[in-house]
Amino acid sequence: MTAVLGRLFLLASFFSCLLPGAAALAQTYPDRNVTIVVTSSAGALTDVLTRAVALKLSELWKHSVIVENKGGAGYAIAAQAVMRAEHDGYTLLASETGFYTTEPHLYAKGKLAYDPERDFVPIAGYGTIPAALLVNPSLPVNSVADLIALAKKKPGTLTFGTAGVGTALHIAALELENLTGIKLTVVHYRGAAPALTDVIAGHIDAVIMGPSVALTTVKAGKLKMLAFASKQRVPQFPDVPTMAETVPGYEASVSFGLFAAAGTPDGIVNKVNADVQKIVGDPDFAKKYLDRFAVQPVPGPLPAFTAYLHEDSRRWGEVIRKANVKIE
Repeated sequence: MTAVLGRLFLLASFFSCLLPGAAALAQTYPDRNVTIVVTSSAGALTDVLTRAVALKLSELWKHSVIVENKGGAGYAIAAQAVMRAEHDGYTLLASETGFYTTEPHLYAKGKLAYDPERDFVPIAGYGTIPAALLVNPSLPVNSVADLIALAKKKPGTLTFGTAGVGTALHIAALELENLTGIKLTVVHYRGAAPALTDVIAGHIDAVIMGPSVALTTVKAGKLKMLAFASKQRVPQFPDVPTMAETVPGYEASVSFGLFAAAGTPDGIVNKVNADVQKIVGDPDFAKKYLDRFAVQPVPGPLPAFTAYLHEDSRRWGEVIRKANVKIE
């Protein structure tokens, strides 16, 4: 009995030593460079915001924050890269939040390369923006109604770009098809930026995406913005209608944020959350990167951000089930 008690005492002492070490790990994080893997290609808003946040984190942490773009296969290539890395907070994931909120509802059981709620934990949000319907100026349409009429007249001839299978851009196109009865030809890209580039070049007809990186192109007349996919008109663009004015119930927005692999120490997750909140809440940062792109805030504290994602997942799950959309 004495020997057993002795072993138990040694084990208790061992684990009590580990606990302060875990706390110290969070307090000293980061003590080397951090990598953020982005699910989009360079130039997309996810990438633009991530690089802006990474620059500020580098200044705050006194260590480099390296951004790597791994677009493609929806969000799977980037997500799997983060899953394969050590779950220690030194490899993070930046993504449209659709990777966490819509993908699980789209794929047949076991077909998705990751389980968002099992394999990842939310860290912090950057913001959200309503999607916009953008078309090449040569397309003979000037409204959502025009586009629907053209699509019905010529089924399958209108081409829509996406950022990959199951991404927010893809879901936005599927939702438009299902609410209007039209048939589009969907073209998948490895990110929103190359899809937008091909709309501008006239290689495809349209895209539904967060319009931030396209605003200068719209102003230059190289793109037409037909509508926003918000409940109400966007204050910065009062003359641009909502898609719901023509297609009742249509709504699509794109949110962005940081995630970590499951098992990342809570202290590190909380620290990154607090530091990102500090950055995106700074008035100068907001003016330069958020207001400029019409990005709206999302809940900042970790429990509130997590609840925001769960509610978004519930809402999109209903939309996808009603539309009977499933990727096999």
